[in-house]
Amino acid sequence: MKVLLFNGSLDRREGATSEIITKYFEEKFLEENASVDVFRVTDSGVPLFDTTLNKVPNAVERMNIMFREADLHVWLTPLYHGGMTGVMKNCLDWLECSAKLQAPYLTGKLVGLVCWADGVQAMQGINGMDDVAKSLRGWTLPYSLPMQRKQLFTAERELTEEYMERIDKMVKLLVHSPFAK
Repeated sequence: MKVLLFNGSLDRREGATSEIITKYFEEKFLEENASVDVFRVTDSGVPLFDTTLNKVPNAVERMNIMFREADLHVWLTPLYHGGMTGVMKNCLDWLECSAKLQAPYLTGKLVGLVCWADGVQAMQGINGMDDVAKSLRGWTLPYSLPMQRKQLFTAERELTEEYMERIDKMVKLLVHSPFAK
């Protein structure tokens, strides 16, 4: 089973919220004997979506293959002005390159959704990602993870027991779903 962790955060720093959450997910999927790829928008080299280009950029082709080859996805983003990051949405727009394939976009892929915010509005980011995933013919896990940053970490900047349990539950639901390949 191949898992794609789609990290939509622009924060590259070690110890960034996105990195801590992504690494924990990766550990948990590896414990389930899954193969895990991490796609970070900051490292992707994916340009702004442009349908007028004569040739699809190499970074976009690699991204499209990675997204389509994964059996399961987990999308992670901080809440930015009521939704996912713009660069994350830009990457998802590039899945349009697969439109003419027999199984375009994310046909049949199971997607877990994770969003964190300083306040209590992370569900807005989840709802936006849910709309996009379904538009791309993916299936979203009914269990999502809206996270409030002030409850996310201990004083030592480790995930709290509560959020580790929630992530563990999402991993189990994804891996053992009848929709997982």
